[in-house]
Amino acid sequence: MKGAGGGAVAPGDYVYFKSIVPLHKISGYRVISIDVPQVWNHHEWIHSFEKFLDSMNIHHVHIYGTSLGGFLAQIFAQHRPRRVKSLILSNTFLETHKFAAAMPWSPVVNWTPSFLLKRYLLTGIRDGPHEPFIADSVDFVVCQVETLSRDDLSSRLMLNVNVASVGSLMLPDSFITIMDTNDYSAVPQQLKDQLNERYPGARRAVLKTGGDFPFLSRPDEVNLYLQLHLRRVGVESKPDLVQGFTRNGTAGSSKDQKDGGDSISDSPEDYGHRGSGGSDHDARYRGSESHDSDKPIPTSTMY
Repeated sequence: MKGAGGGAVAPGDYVYFKSIVPLHKISGYRVISIDVPQVWNHHEWIHSFEKFLDSMNIHHVHIYGTSLGGFLAQIFAQHRPRRVKSLILSNTFLETHKFAAAMPWSPVVNWTPSFLLKRYLLTGIRDGPHEPFIADSVDFVVCQVETLSRDDLSSRLMLNVNVASVGSLMLPDSFITIMDTNDYSAVPQQLKDQLNERYPGARRAVLKTGGDFPFLSRPDEVNLYLQLHLRRVGVESKPDLVQGFTRNGTAGSSKDQKDGGDSISDSPEDYGHRGSGGSDHDARYRGSESHDSDKPIPTSTMY
């Protein structure tokens, strides 16, 4: 069975049960939700995420990334083209120059007090009244920011302001879906327009509203677009095989957990190989997983 999944930029029950469970339980896709670990440049991010995938015995991935997550997804696809089978990009960008120019104090970010880093991160969220679902998503993200350590905050900011741009991808435009919201977004429209110009053949999915966190405020619409994307790129779901799940992914006994050493190639039908596992890179990821209980699944998706 082929499979895919979903995840979120921030951890927590709200994200898990709003975005992950419906995609897994109802649609029959494997789902993995991760946080970006404490890495300080894009090179470290690529190697850290690759180690994480190896430890999960996953070779091919379908990635859903929003904002900074979408940028990092493109960077990974550029440097590890054999592993990324498709992309779903939401409210994201191609380069970080504009963010670097807006943060001239980035060289001292490691010495900046935590409360100032939190204040800076939250300046992009629009003040004022929101419709209830968007207000709930904003409240959740604000609460999550409050739980981050100073090192976590510094790491996220450095990834956002380290000057870099996405190069050419081997992935065809037809395997990319651009999912944007039509209302306010912290990512400037100019940067979103650049993304659309870079991938003229990509599919478009427009949400009338949703704010910066559509996977939280509009989970039903986002999951529908994810399913349409996965079906379009040839990923079949098997809801009849979904028998149960837990947040730590221990439900059932999947064959990919029992077997190791499978051979791999570029074909989406190939099974994943047994990775190195147990590295310090893997431990820095926090995530949740749901998966089918008796068939190996070679693909996964990250929000």
